Amino acid sequence: MKTMKGFSFWQHALSFTFLVFLFFPSLGIFSQKAVMGQPLYTNSRWIVNGSGQRVKLACVNWVTHLEVVVAEGLSKQPVDVISRSIVDMGFNCVRLTWPLFLFTNDTLASLSVRQSFQKLGLTESIAGFQANNPSIIDLSLINAYQAVVASLASNNVMIILDNHISKPGWCCSNFDGNGFFGDRYFNPDLWIKGLTEVAAMFCGINNVVGISLRNELRGPKQNVNDWYRYMQKGAEAVHAANPDVLIILSGLNYDKDFSFLLQKPVNLTFSGKLVYEVHWYGFSDGKAWETGNPNQVCGRLVNDMMRKSGFLLDQGYPLFVSEFGVDLRGTNVNDNRFLNCFLGWAAELDLDWALWTLVGSYYLREGVAGKDESYGIYNWNWCETRNSSFIQRISALQSPFRGPGVSESRPHKIIFHPATGLCVQRKSLLKPLELGPCSEAEAWGYSPQKTLTIKGTYYCLQADALGQPAKLGIICTDKSSKWEAISDSKMHLSSKLCDGSEVCLDVDSNNVVVTNNCKCLSRDSSCDPGSQWFKLVDSSRHGTSSTKSFSQMDDSILFNLAKTLAESLRSW
Repeated sequence: MKTMKGFSFWQHALSFTFLVFLFFPSLGIFSQKAVMGQPLYTNSRWIVNGSGQRVKLACVNWVTHLEVVVAEGLSKQPVDVISRSIVDMGFNCVRLTWPLFLFTNDTLASLSVRQSFQKLGLTESIAGFQANNPSIIDLSLINAYQAVVASLASNNVMIILDNHISKPGWCCSNFDGNGFFGDRYFNPDLWIKGLTEVAAMFCGINNVVGISLRNELRGPKQNVNDWYRYMQKGAEAVHAANPDVLIILSGLNYDKDFSFLLQKPVNLTFSGKLVYEVHWYGFSDGKAWETGNPNQVCGRLVNDMMRKSGFLLDQGYPLFVSEFGVDLRGTNVNDNRFLNCFLGWAAELDLDWALWTLVGSYYLREGVAGKDESYGIYNWNWCETRNSSFIQRISALQSPFRGPGVSESRPHKIIFHPATGLCVQRKSLLKPLELGPCSEAEAWGYSPQKTLTIKGTYYCLQADALGQPAKLGIICTDKSSKWEAISDSKMHLSSKLCDGSEVCLDVDSNNVVVTNNCKCLSRDSSCDPGSQWFKLVDSSRHGTSSTKSFSQMDDSILFNLAKTLAESLRSW
């Protein structure tokens, strides 16, 4: 491999070790903890470790591709503080972006962090960077990138290196010269050279588990023939330089469309390493969520996602949602409605994903110094989370529901509530069903007769009365015990009361599961069905019902059971 001036030490383990311990003596990058479970492979639609056990990617995007070409936030916090906080928030992975020119332009790569800030007139950022990361500020840009990787690895965070753009700057538009092969800043040969440099540079760095070949292909030049030609070349180049990493391919039209793969699959010389990535935001479809009926929009756009990318799961490939995100201020109606739909879809398919973004503010974005990022997990000063309830809401999706090696209990279903990120559970037979952490979710079975029964018991879910808590009963043949997913979203769980009126599962202000009139089923764009959206999710994760048996019931519960049985028999 041709080495680049200023960072050839990555060719040699001794030199690399010297750099890490010189600048980061506390990192311990080669610890057993950091290399556990690597490298990764694919097994049909799942990503697995060397033992064949599923590893779910629950990532956050950390931006390094803007004009400064340094990971954002290092003027606000020490790099190791940020790395540890990523773990504390439940993420196991970072999608770390990089501009192509960082690895193909010697002059840019050898520029120091301090010089990069000085060229852009960002003197305030220099002072903050000096205070928080004095050991990085005078490193070259390429070495600073390596230092961030080292910090993440020392905290046992997996890293996906994402070629986000060629010329450093904000992404993306159809006419920014970075969109497709042959654009002004997107020379295919230079791109393959850069991919090869990156793959070789991080070969043997165990926590670097994947390389994303290119972000959001787009623009007037995009075409299927060149996609196959160059993406296959890029994949082969990366695999030849670093056979350990996953190879992650993006689609067309801002990484939303793989439908062309239905006609012709990718042809590669290797196997067990290929992952496809897709992006989905509320704004991907304009203001559709705000101006349309959420049930109808959700149903239509989920079908569109499955037609353009979701089919890859059935073809035996992992699908990685490498970007999704929302305005975390909570005031964006379009984003709020999108998120309810997205979380239901992502939970049902148990997808790997990466949230956009970790970044609370940017050194410089689109000419604005210190620009706030409303989609960022951190707040502007990187000291606190912007929206702590959002972190809790996505936490259920940070662990796998199913897949190879996820066999803590027999397969069952959980009832997931996207608007809260919680799941239906029971505290006891004397208390109503309520929402709680999905780690304590009740395990349900869903029969062909459309009854929802607690696994290991005779209890089924029943609709009792309008506005009242849903209940558990043992006479499970009447219409109030049948539950069907209705509306275009397929997330309203509907049943019928004794008088024949239709009700839907809902949640009250205390997170108690109740039944109410079904709302917002069609046409009306002014109402939000979020409280009534539930998703039946396949799981083999440990639930609570296996720890609750009839032998554990006290006398009061047994008395209540007998009373319920007697009342049911009288009405029957």
